[in-house]
Amino acid sequence: MAKMFYDKDADLNVLKGKKVAIVGYGIQGRGQALNLRDSGVEVVVAQRPGGKNYDLAIQDGFKPVSAEEAAQKADIIQILTQDHLQAEIYQKDIAPYLKPGKALLFSHGFNIHFGYIKPPKDIDVFMVAPKGPGALVRTQFLQGGGVPCLVAIYQDATGKALQLALAHAKAIGGTRAGVIQTNFKEETETDLFGEQAVLCGGLSELIRAGYETLIEAGFQPEMAYFECQHEVKLIVDAIFAEGISGMHRRVSDTAEYGDYSRGKRIIGKESRTAMKQILKEVQSGAFAKEWMEENRKGRPNYNKMRQACDSHPIEKVGTELRGMMQWIQGGQSLAANPKANLKKGKGAKPAPKGKKKAKVAAR
Repeated sequence: MAKMFYDKDADLNVLKGKKVAIVGYGIQGRGQALNLRDSGVEVVVAQRPGGKNYDLAIQDGFKPVSAEEAAQKADIIQILTQDHLQAEIYQKDIAPYLKPGKALLFSHGFNIHFGYIKPPKDIDVFMVAPKGPGALVRTQFLQGGGVPCLVAIYQDATGKALQLALAHAKAIGGTRAGVIQTNFKEETETDLFGEQAVLCGGLSELIRAGYETLIEAGFQPEMAYFECQHEVKLIVDAIFAEGISGMHRRVSDTAEYGDYSRGKRIIGKESRTAMKQILKEVQSGAFAKEWMEENRKGRPNYNKMRQACDSHPIEKVGTELRGMMQWIQGGQSLAANPKANLKKGKGAKPAPKGKKKAKVAAR
């Protein structure tokens, strides 16, 4: 079983007198920076001028500086830009200012695990990875809760890397929910596999395949959309709250029986073989190399595939139907809304107590 840490295992005093640089004020950078500041940690934000994230950092009360200046000033440098940008930023703006006693912090192990960033041996290198988007990290913190986190130690030059990691996790609210200890290899490989085989790649293709099957059989696009995409949220919410078995208790017996008796015909031997191949490509570094090369070439395949996805018929019918559902925009989750006001005291209100959970309607 994985080792778990909670509030009692972490000491915020470990960060006393230390300055944390947040390099990249995107959704994750913003959430963590605001939580750190509210926890009494001195934070310096590095963000390029001229963009919405720069303006947002100023609105939030920070004075953004260059990554180079942040690296010079900070004791702990947390790189929260996109994966394909991190190595260049590190080499150009951060590496020249690393010295014994400083630390590098990540929320995803991609660049360390695959060797695109090779830090000196005399600094601490660790990871604190919230298992949720930065906006959720912030709103849960404001409500007195937290998002579970992963911690991992890559280098422990000072002998205090784990203490620093746990203190950071506590400062962003992670130890309120629970922190699981892992390593850079495990976090990186499981994260990439999950994105490709299940959460994004697998689910997206399953939705489109179901939609296309119903359309080819002569059903109305609106009916196909509701059945194969719209209702996914109802099922996922149930799984999120109570697991797969709990979801089975929320749907009709007919739906539950259909799951048991038909599901393995969809995700059969061929799908499982493909999953194993995808995992091999992740573990060998082949995917990482492909992705970095795709960015180096200006993303020709990425752009082509995005355009194809955007032009799929399910997107057109979905846009029209979602326009009829005022509650989607009016009650949009803050976790999915990067423009949400996440300043102190302005987060989402806690859900009313005592209300029963909604049941997924049986058909």
